[in-house]
Order: sequence, then C-alpha cells, then structure tokens
Amino acid sequence: MSKTLWAPWRMDYILGPKSGKCVFCEACEGGEERREENMVLAACPEAFVIMNRYPYTHGHIMVVPTRHLSNLEDMTPKEQSVFFELVVNAQAALREALKPGGLNMGMNLGKAAGAGIADHLHIHIVPRWDGDTNFMPLLADARVMPEHMDETYRTLVPFFEKLGSNQC
Repeated sequence: MSKTLWAPWRMDYILGPKSGKCVFCEACEGGEERREENMVLAACPEAFVIMNRYPYTHGHIMVVPTRHLSNLEDMTPKEQSVFFELVVNAQAALREALKPGGLNMGMNLGKAAGAGIADHLHIHIVPRWDGDTNFMPLLADARVMPEHMDETYRTLVPFFEKLGSNQC
C-alpha cells in the first residue's frame, strides 16, 4: 500500500519568499487590495480575522489584534472590546456558514504554553463536526481537508460581510 499523500499547494509555502516579519503584522499590510491574498476575512483598525494557513480542520480561523503584542493586559480597552467583538462575530459567522456541531476556541499565550507565534497573541476558532476526526492524523501524520482554502475563504466572506464585522 502506498503511503504517499499529495498536497501540491504546500509548494507555495516551501518555495515562497520568507520575509522574516511577523506573519500577522504582514497580513495587515496592503489593506483591502491584499485582503484575499492574505486570507483576511474581516479587519478593523484594532483587530482582524484571518484564516489559518495550516488549519487543524476545515474553516479554522484566528482573531488577532492589529498591534503586535503578546499579552492581553497590554491591549487598550478599545482593542479588547473590538478583539472580543470580532471573536463573537467570527464564531457566529462560522456557525451560519459551515454549520459545525461545535467550536473549539483557545489561546496559547507564550512559547511554553504552545504558541507557534508567541510574540503576537491570537485566538483560534476551530469548527468541529461529529466524526470529523479519523485515522489519518494518527497513521499518516496528515490532515484531510474537504475543500481547498481558497474556496473556504470565498464561502466565508459573505457571512462576515453580512454580520458587519468588517465594518468596524
């Protein structure tokens, strides 16, 4: 039995240019014209919603403060308000768009806590469905996504526009 799993879209990551900048700060650059390229679903001056390019499951998104900071207590009251309002709007949009059975939400603050990007805090929102886990992560150390990320982005955008979370 062959153990080859083809994922040609990974070549963009492997061969693509690396700027050395924070991926979240970089995603904020370029404004509206780079929104789709950066997979930003909603953006306010204080925070934004972005798709995870290396998702745990279909529809995995993150809410991120625009300002580069690693601790919740460093956020201004306005940043906190907008950040958590986007969390609420994002989970509502995911529920309506993808109809998951539930959501996992969480933050890893600091490298010791498991943060992959420890210097720029963010909250993960991961849609879950009954039976969405299977043998692939255990046997092949791979995840199977039912849809390409570009298509998922196009599916989600109208739900974020509808909720008004991109009009902060």
